[in-house]
Parts: sequence; C-alpha cells; structure tokens
Amino acid sequence: MASEKIDLLMAGPMMPMIEERLSTTFNVHHFAKAADKTAFLDSMGPKIRAATTGGQAPVNAEMMKKMPKLEIVSNFGVGYDTVDVKYAGENGIIVTNTPDVLNEEVADTTLGLMLMTVRELPQSERYLREGKWLQKPYPLTPASLRDRTVGIIGMGRIGKAIAKRIEAFGMPIVYHSRNPAAGVSYKYYPDLTAMARDVDILIAIIPGGAATKNMVDAKVLEALGPKGIFINVARGTVVDEPALVEALLSKKIMAAGLDVFADEPHVPKELIEMENVVLLPHVASASVFTRRAMGQLVVDNLLAWASGKPPLTPVPETPYPPKRK
Repeated sequence: MASEKIDLLMAGPMMPMIEERLSTTFNVHHFAKAADKTAFLDSMGPKIRAATTGGQAPVNAEMMKKMPKLEIVSNFGVGYDTVDVKYAGENGIIVTNTPDVLNEEVADTTLGLMLMTVRELPQSERYLREGKWLQKPYPLTPASLRDRTVGIIGMGRIGKAIAKRIEAFGMPIVYHSRNPAAGVSYKYYPDLTAMARDVDILIAIIPGGAATKNMVDAKVLEALGPKGIFINVARGTVVDEPALVEALLSKKIMAAGLDVFADEPHVPKELIEMENVVLLPHVASASVFTRRAMGQLVVDNLLAWASGKPPLTPVPETPYPPKRK
C-alpha cells in the first residue's frame, strides 16, 4: 500500500528510470515542482526519510532541518558539493554518491577535450565547414602533445584513469593533491603553483566545494605561462573564472578546454567568443551507458538502506553506520 511506502524527496529532476525504480518502494515527492517550496517543506518535511539529488539541486542544512526524520541523501554524481555533508554528518544522515561507474567515461572525455584543445580540432572543423579550406590550408597549430608535461590536480579514481591514458601518449605526468596518492609513481607536488610552473598542460579533476573554490587562481594561471593549456573536467568553481578569462585574453596562457563552468548552464560571453577555447556543455559522463549505471547506483543505495542493509557508496564525511545526536 502507498501508505506503507517510505516518503522520499526528489530535490530536482532526475532520470525517468530513477523515479520509475524508486516508486516501487518509495512515495516520491518532487520538490522542484512545488509552487511554494517553503510551505511544501513545512507540510511534507516531517514525513521525509530519504532524498535524492543531482548536481543542480542543493540539499542544504536549511532543507535538512525541515526534515527531522531524514536518514539518507542519495546523490547522482561523484561530486556532492550541493549537499551539506557537514550538517549531514553531524546529524546522522548518510550521503552517498556514484563513484567508479563513470571513471572511464570521464577519463575518455578528458583526453578528447585535451586533444581538441591542443590541436584546435573544433576550430579546424569549422574552418572546413565554412569553405575556407578551398582558399588555403588551415594554419599549423602552435601547440602539440610532443615535448609537453601534464600536471593533474587530483589523483583520485578518475585522475588515475586519466593518467593511465596519458601514459599511452608517452607524456610525462606529475600531480598535486592534498596528500600523496598511494600506489602512484608520478612525481607529487605539495604546492600547486610550483607544479603549474613546471608543466605545459594543467588538468583539474577534483571535487567542488568550499575547500577547492578558486584553487586555480590568477597566480596559478600566471605560473602555467604563455604556452600553457588549462583543462577543467572538475567543477566550474575550482577555477577563478574571471581570472581565467583575463589570462586567456591577455595571453598569459595559450588556451583552455572546459567542460564545466561556475554558473551552469550560463557560460561567460567572453569565453564563447574566444577562438583559443574549446567548450563542452558538461558532458564528461554523458553517455546513455554511463548515466544509466550512475542512476542505478542512486537507486541501489536507497534500496539497500530501505531494506536495512548498509548503503553501497557512502561518502567519507558520512560513514555507515551513522551517529545521530
């Protein structure tokens, strides 16, 4: 019976397969569809025991306070910066994410974005389509993957998958992270600016959130230098976007390849107008195969919890079993 089902808050739009599979166990309530969200939380909040969200729909402390029975938030995506994990951890709420199932897809896209940016592949394709090849050949690209060192910001699961692919290109790899990564032979830089100074391509693949906000700032970009290329497949917030725009306009760096932005889906007009920038609409994991695997993990975490079993992928800040005050 519907009355026996657990009440679940869907914070924002999710894949149809997620709602379809959750509806067998849960009463699914759509927060995004509520005309008066404050009134909705006041009336439904006390009944909610589970929630789902994705990258664009926050589940913050203010919302969670209105849901005193909330026990789990199942997040679609590896990054979970839209969920207040500090509040969740302090109040016995488990937060889960979807690691591993998207590692290879994101790593593939990163290499594609790097190649497109370095060799100006989108620009040369536009050149052909516009009929310019009929007049003269496309100019030689100033950049190449030859004689370049790659610096990776973040050596987690996806960072390692990216590095494995770059190794096949015969390119030297170094990395920066909070701590040295276990089982990794690449040179570790505790200082990001120092690494940027020593590399030619800088790839960001770190979580978003307050701890990494504007990590790639004007100082880092200046250290990367006029031959440097910046690739971002992390979160738009990890780079100081105005500083990046200025660095590109002033030629402090050569080019950038970006899959993420600070205020998605809004992209700064200056970036759109630049010829030395390759832009993607946050598609690093966006294949049917991978997104279905991510969606299924969202469902599996909730179904495991609902049956009294440990969730499959709790994030480090909210380990299982939870500790409530």
